[in-house]
Amino acid sequence: MGKTIAEKVLGAHSGSDCSAGDITVASVDFCMAQDGTSTMMMRELEALGFETPGTRRGMALVIDHSSPSPSANVSRIHERIRSFARSKGIRLHDIGEGVCHQVIPESGKVLPGDLVVGADSHTCTYGALNACSTGLGSADVAAATFTGKLWFRVPESHRIELRGAFSPFVSAKDLILDVIGKVGADGATYKSIEYVGDGLRSLSMDGRMTVANMAVEMGAKFCPFPCDQMTCDWFSSRGLVSGPGVASDPDAEYEKSMAFDLSDIVPKVAVSHKVDNVRDVSDLRGTKVHQVFVGTCTNGRLSDLESVAKVMRGRRVKEGVRMIVAPASKEVLLEAMDAGLIRGLLRSGAVVMPPGCGPCVGTHAGIPADGENVVSTANRNFRGRMGNNMDVNIFLVSPETAAASAVMGEITDPREV
Repeated sequence: MGKTIAEKVLGAHSGSDCSAGDITVASVDFCMAQDGTSTMMMRELEALGFETPGTRRGMALVIDHSSPSPSANVSRIHERIRSFARSKGIRLHDIGEGVCHQVIPESGKVLPGDLVVGADSHTCTYGALNACSTGLGSADVAAATFTGKLWFRVPESHRIELRGAFSPFVSAKDLILDVIGKVGADGATYKSIEYVGDGLRSLSMDGRMTVANMAVEMGAKFCPFPCDQMTCDWFSSRGLVSGPGVASDPDAEYEKSMAFDLSDIVPKVAVSHKVDNVRDVSDLRGTKVHQVFVGTCTNGRLSDLESVAKVMRGRRVKEGVRMIVAPASKEVLLEAMDAGLIRGLLRSGAVVMPPGCGPCVGTHAGIPADGENVVSTANRNFRGRMGNNMDVNIFLVSPETAAASAVMGEITDPREV
């Protein structure tokens, strides 16, 4: 019987012939933690007498969730992280560098075929790079950092075939919302999701990161994309050699298979307060919008900003609407500046924040007022997610739909603007 990507990666990292359902102890290539999860991890490591990471390519700490610091208490946490990183020789991505799930791929620390863990639930984003990566609790990440190993149950795999190509103003975010709406928030719990098919040609690396990022929103453990020419070109553009990567065997066994024709997908929206409460944008047409947020580890990349600029070119944010844009990293911000995108967004009435998580987690900037409707390109719309649980509605959409809604002042199908 052939092997899936998850079975191969965990087998290679444990030195065993493992199959779905097996328990194995595997070597970990890289670990990361961010400012919201680092405190417990550091405490655990200090109790163990930690000196240097046991993982193959070390670890990184990222200050992105409350960046820059909004309070003295948070500043104390940040200083503790900086001190720990200095004393242990750990790479620190400080304020302004960007969101962990953008700066880590940019750093070249994750390569095809890797096994990566992070103290953040959206660590599955690195699956776009043909890695098996997953978010864990701080104590588990501390254990992996200290020993260089961790135990895993080998997940069953689901196969999702993509066919065709996107229609204009439809993108990767609409795809993953459609998938989650059909699979359900717990429909792929502890599974490994593999996307295959000719439709992959319509998914840029930015788009693949969007899709892999939200795999956890249906409960998935891993979301490894194949290592194809697009993957190799992405690494090559950064002066890195990707290697052959890992591919599933033709006779690999999948627990479940699905297929999506990209040409059939229309702009989607996840309605508060569940990510799998997905409807066509046209069903929400006319819903008043108070705030629009573009950014996060889901949709704060250069192609996302390009899509927003394309929709908004020659138009302005509707009076009474606040539009906040947070580039996913300093690299993205600089590229967007060079392309004139930031100037265009500012002239359109948007507010551009420093690279980081921004309003997504609700720790500082952009907290909505009671009863407001927020259109967001983030990955979660739970009650209180953006820092206010008083009847705030968060609608998850694509960058294109976010831009159209900002211009019109109500949830709008971008194909109509």
